[in-house]
Amino acid sequence: MTAYQASSTQTQSTHPQSTPAQSAQPHSAQLHAPQASLASSRPPARLQTVTLFRDHPLLLDCGRPVSNVRVAYHTYGEARAEAVLVTHALTGTSAVHEWWPALFGAGKALDPERDYVVCSNVLGGCAGSSGPAELALELGMDAPLTLRDMVAVQCELLRVLGVKRVTVVGGSMGGMQVYEWLRSYPDLVARAVIVGAPARHSPWATGLNVVARNAIRLSPGGEGLKVARQLAMLSYRSPESLAQTQSGESLVRPGTPAIASYLEYQGEKLQARFCERSYCALTEAMDVFALSDAELRAIHAPVLVVGISSDVLYPVAEVQAHAALLPNAEYWELDSPHGHDAFLMDASELNVRVHEFLNLQG
Repeated sequence: MTAYQASSTQTQSTHPQSTPAQSAQPHSAQLHAPQASLASSRPPARLQTVTLFRDHPLLLDCGRPVSNVRVAYHTYGEARAEAVLVTHALTGTSAVHEWWPALFGAGKALDPERDYVVCSNVLGGCAGSSGPAELALELGMDAPLTLRDMVAVQCELLRVLGVKRVTVVGGSMGGMQVYEWLRSYPDLVARAVIVGAPARHSPWATGLNVVARNAIRLSPGGEGLKVARQLAMLSYRSPESLAQTQSGESLVRPGTPAIASYLEYQGEKLQARFCERSYCALTEAMDVFALSDAELRAIHAPVLVVGISSDVLYPVAEVQAHAALLPNAEYWELDSPHGHDAFLMDASELNVRVHEFLNLQG
C-alpha cells in the first residue's frame, strides 16, 4: 500500500450538499481526518473525509479521468485488515448507525465490538463525497456515472484504510453495489449480503426513475425533486402498508387524505437535504446497471440474497431469479407488509438472518 498524508481536521457528521471525483489504481491519498481507533460502544461523533486519486486519476466507465476525489465515510470498531463494508441506498449516507439501527450495534449483524465496519457516501452523492457539480467542473461537462465507478472509489478507500479482505452488505441501491463488488473485485470479497436488490434494473424500475428525472428537469430548483420523492415513496411501500399507516384523514391537515400529507412531508424532507443533480446521476447509474447471466454464474463467493415478500419495486420473483444464478447463494425472504422499505422499517428478523450468515465459519 502506498503512503498517504493525514491532517487533524474533521467534518461534522451532518448532511452537506454535494462534492467531487474518481480513479482506478491511484498512488497516494490525503486524509482530511485522522483514522482514529473508535470506541466500540458508541458511534463516532464526526464524519471523516479523505481525498483519493491525487497522483493517478480514476478512469470512469465513460472513459474520462478524474482526480482528487473526496470521499465522506464513517468507520466503526478497531481498524484491521478485514472489514465489513456497508453500501447505502439511493438517498443514504455513510452514517450506518443512523439509518440501519435494527442491524447496527453490539450483538447485532453489524457489530463494531466484533468487526471493523466501514461505510462511505457514494461518488455522485451529496452527503460529503464528490458530487455531480464538482465532477462537471473538473470534466467540463456532465459525465455519466456507473455503479462500477462508485465501487472503484470504495475499493480505493479500503486500500487506504489498510483493508485487504471485505464482507459487503447492502440493501436496494446498496445491494446493487454488492453485486458490482462481486463482479469487479471477486478476489477481495469473503462473503456478501444483498437485500432487496436485482442484478439488473427492470423496465418497471427504470421507468419509475425516468418519470422522477422528468419531474426534476421540468421543475428544477426543488419542486421536481419533491415530486420525484413522492413517486419513489409509493414504490418503496406496498398497498397493504399504506392501508395500515396512511388511511383516512390527515391528523395534521384535517380535510386532507392522510396519504396526501404523508407524501408532501416526504417530498419536503428530501428536498431539504438532497441534491437534485445527485438524484438524477444516481438513478441513471442504477438504470444502466446490469450483470449478465454468465457474470452471475461466475460469482463463487458465499452470498445471502434477501427478497422482501411485499416489494413492488423489486419483486421477489425477480430477486430470487437472479439469486438462483449464483453458484454459492442462499435465498431468504423477509416477510413484511411494508414493501421495499421493510429492510429499514421492519428489520428485526433480517438482523437475525444476516447475523447468522455473517458468523458462519468457512
